[in-house]
Amino acid sequence: MRIRVRVAPNAKREEVTGEGDYFVVRVKEPPKEGKANRAVIKALALHFKVPQSSVSISSGFKSKDKIVEISGLDAGSSR
Repeated sequence: MRIRVRVAPNAKREEVTGEGDYFVVRVKEPPKEGKANRAVIKALALHFKVPQSSVSISSGFKSKDKIVEISGLDAGSSR
């Protein structure tokens, strides 16, 4: 399953919310040295209850807007 994600780094709390046709992922880590990207993968894995290895960033590595691939889920199982 592919989802669109908007990342909010340096947040006070970590959370995953759905807004319209994309997810907003708030993470505490800064957008330096891939820290925020790793935190996004971890947060989405927890949210969708899949292993972190099932979550990968397809595009937008250096952007707040990303396309994320989650394997092991079908399109109807987004929460």
